Amino acid sequence: MTKATTKKATDTFEGLLAEPARAYGSLTLEYYEKLMAAQLEATRRYADFGLAQARAWIDVRDAEGLKKVMEDQQKVAQDLGDHLKADAEKLSELSQDYLQKSQKLVEESMKSVTEAAK
Repeated sequence: MTKATTKKATDTFEGLLAEPARAYGSLTLEYYEKLMAAQLEATRRYADFGLAQARAWIDVRDAEGLKKVMEDQQKVAQDLGDHLKADAEKLSELSQDYLQKSQKLVEESMKSVTEAAK
């Protein structure tokens, strides 16, 4: 093989395989980083909810305290439901964005392969 042939083969490999693989790997890494950050944030928030509830129940000393904790349960349940819904929407948006960007990368890769085959 001559140097020109070797360079052409290297450039073809780089353009058709290595570059798209790096782009996809970078996109995937970014997605999982955002996904883990969202999961950690949600876990922290739910742990805080649970600990706050445990503290509230421990502080019950009389019937009035019990009544207050029971009344607060509705607000806590509503807040928790709102956070669950927001978290589900956030995860859905992350997944949709990842899917769209992945699809775009595949289309660009296929376009490159088609152009190289000509």
